[in-house]
Amino acid sequence: MPLLLRSRRLDKASIRARSADKLFMLLPDDSKSMHSQSEIRRLEEKALAIRRGILEIMAGGKRGHLGGSLSIADIVAALYFHQMRLDPENPNWGERDRFILSKGHSVLAQYVALAELGYFPRKELKSVKKLGCILQGHPDRIRTPGIEASTGSLGQGLSIACGVSLGAKIAGKHFRVYALVGDGESNEGMIWEAAIFAAHYRLDNLTAITDENRLMASRATIVGSLAPKWRAFGWAVREINGHDIGEILDALDWATGVRGRPAMVICHTIKGRGITFAENAADFHHCQLTQEQYEIALKDLQRVGGGA
Repeated sequence: MPLLLRSRRLDKASIRARSADKLFMLLPDDSKSMHSQSEIRRLEEKALAIRRGILEIMAGGKRGHLGGSLSIADIVAALYFHQMRLDPENPNWGERDRFILSKGHSVLAQYVALAELGYFPRKELKSVKKLGCILQGHPDRIRTPGIEASTGSLGQGLSIACGVSLGAKIAGKHFRVYALVGDGESNEGMIWEAAIFAAHYRLDNLTAITDENRLMASRATIVGSLAPKWRAFGWAVREINGHDIGEILDALDWATGVRGRPAMVICHTIKGRGITFAENAADFHHCQLTQEQYEIALKDLQRVGGGA
């Protein structure tokens, strides 16, 4: 039996996003979630654990894609620890939901989630990007348990997700496909070819998520406002605060209920979220932390979690 089943709404309580901690505050606190406060807090802790795991990977001067991995931590936590039907003891379970990280360079967040769930020993995180390690700088579906597609060449992941979604419909399967794309990645023409394909084939078993952190490797994004574009391509679209767990859960529930067309959830996020010097800083898209920066980052995340 699967260890994790995608949950429905837990109760009718109105939950306000935690606003006291400025590190986790993006939009005004005027939203209400249909999910329980305890579940939201549990997932906030998972997101914090993912951020700490990313920092753990980058200890000792290792280079990695820090900024984009931190900006998707809340999304990844909501998907892996609440929304998706998964069985870590049987990674190839046929009815599992599929997650495809189209912006594959942000895979450090995914690695931490997979380790937390038991897809591979946590000690593997210390070997990321080493020669022969199962965890490389971009996702590898052949070598890494829990990875659904080898991505990193920007634009390809959403097309793969479209193929998986259409295949599921043809085969009469009822799993759901999730694809996470970047706003910088949305410069790629292949993204919009996939958008046309998904709308044409009415892939309502596909939820795409955009990490709109407004920064690329060295500059601000140039793609402009995304929501009108996705609507023009025939998608159902919802915009949310990508660091508000309640909003993320509600949007994922909403997407599941969309019929006759694919759904896009645009998450407004902050690149480098949770580490003060890395927030909204393109220099930390791909970087190597000094020991001083590492210690500051560790203190930032300890403060968020109430540590010493």
